[in-house]
Amino acid sequence: MSKRVTYALACALVLTAGTASALSLAECNRVTHPSHGGEDMHRDLGEGRVMWRDWWSHEATASTYVIADCAEGRALSLLTAAENLSDQPPFDRTEAALKIVERHQSGARVFATLERMAADLENEARNVVIANLNKEPCACAALYADLRQDMEAFQLDG
Repeated sequence: MSKRVTYALACALVLTAGTASALSLAECNRVTHPSHGGEDMHRDLGEGRVMWRDWWSHEATASTYVIADCAEGRALSLLTAAENLSDQPPFDRTEAALKIVERHQSGARVFATLERMAADLENEARNVVIANLNKEPCACAALYADLRQDMEAFQLDG
């Protein structure tokens, strides 16, 4: 085999391997706890920021939205709906909370910090928390893998 053909085959294998390993945002919609928990509704918020919903439905139901800043390696999480989760009455503040997120996202990113969003969401959602991420979220891997920095790379199980 000539050097030219060998080089062309090697390049094709590298390109194929890179394409095969690319993660799509649709693959991030998955069950993470068999039959009763998972992630869905992944969205690109632009400029290195993503959002998704963690859901739970086993004897209780809950919806937690997570907004991750892939470059900063930080995430804001907020519980927007729950039923039978504790001794508190059921609530669903999802629509009001998502309107606040949308309002922040529609302005300049310099003002739409996770801290400002958290402060505005405090009266609408529960368990509003900002945390550092050690592991890359699926949506960050799918859309902003080049921003990973020190986070452990996401691996799609299965």
